[in-house]
Amino acid sequence: MKTPLVVSLEQALSMTYATQRMVQLGWRVIKLEAAGPPGSRRGDPNRYVGRQVAGADRHAYFVAPNLGKESLAIDLKHPEGQRLLHRLLERLQVDVFCTNTLPAHHRKLGIDYDTLQAVRPELVWCCISAQGLDHPAVPGYDPVVQARVGYMDLTGEPDGPPLLCGVPLVDLKAGDEAFSQVLLALWEREHSGRGRLIDVSMARAAASWLPTFLPLLDMDSPPGQLRRSGNRHRQFFPVDAYRTADGYLYLAVGADAQWRRLCAQPEFAELDRPEWSSNEGRRAGGESLHRAITAITSRFSGAELSAVLTRAGIPHAPISRIEQVFELEDLAGKFLHTRTPDGRRVRLPPAAVDTGHLAASGGELPFCPAYGEHTACILSEIGLAEEEIAELRRQAVVV
Repeated sequence: MKTPLVVSLEQALSMTYATQRMVQLGWRVIKLEAAGPPGSRRGDPNRYVGRQVAGADRHAYFVAPNLGKESLAIDLKHPEGQRLLHRLLERLQVDVFCTNTLPAHHRKLGIDYDTLQAVRPELVWCCISAQGLDHPAVPGYDPVVQARVGYMDLTGEPDGPPLLCGVPLVDLKAGDEAFSQVLLALWEREHSGRGRLIDVSMARAAASWLPTFLPLLDMDSPPGQLRRSGNRHRQFFPVDAYRTADGYLYLAVGADAQWRRLCAQPEFAELDRPEWSSNEGRRAGGESLHRAITAITSRFSGAELSAVLTRAGIPHAPISRIEQVFELEDLAGKFLHTRTPDGRRVRLPPAAVDTGHLAASGGELPFCPAYGEHTACILSEIGLAEEEIAELRRQAVVV
């Protein structure tokens, strides 16, 4: 199979993350952005979020999900802009078209599945939206979906308000679903010769991550038992964050055999009580058990406790500050990186799994594109002369 070519009308995070994963496989990704008048904040709104890094249109929040892409700026509200997109799909034999534009706008922009599939029947067409194509007018925002699908009801302290997850999980989950479904569709096309439509609902993707909650409601678990539990696990005890002499440490006892090994350590021997020998007993005595463990852990440093818990084979970890993630031994050498136009090296999250393409590049990805940086090159590639491109710019069809 040839290296896939992707055109993506994308903004914000969910689809830009999906196509960034495609970049990491060595695919060519053309980021399609709306043409706008000079002086305005044009293209992906995330270009202007965070500290300015490279020019007025590349701010910090935009960088990581857009590395290694090409930027093509076209006004798809203009009929000529739509004709350019269709010509690009045909001339470059585009494999995948992605978008997280509000589905209610697809047809008037000429990017709906039926229109593009008629232009290129082999096209794999993928959309991410809040509630899927059956609900085309609903905008998709990660925090709103977290609230609607129950995530905030599950996050926070038991006596506190609902809270957002610290990571935009719904955006990233939807992006991963788009990525994996595109891979599957391309594999299927190798056998069938046909593309297909992929409809990713952020709400459905988020709800799919609730297997340890929703089914329990039909098996007599009261809703209150499933709600916010702070740092504690709802089923296994003790699994919680405990104060140490110099910070906090997360301790996870997931089986009675682990509990026995913990109590066999001299530092924790006082916890060896009959009423706490089973998980259900520890769950019933949750508050008193939590106080007893805290009384022990607060006497030792995190390093001292880690030595004890390692000896006992108990899962545990210090609660790392975000800047300490770069120092984790098991991730060393896995982080990717890029370089800004002025030569600064920027460290990036690792790929979830090593790929040959990333290994060959030494883990370096090209910096994200300036707005419309590749418009002229791409239009030349599909056969437009310099005079034609200049005229399109004069008409504000492209930037």
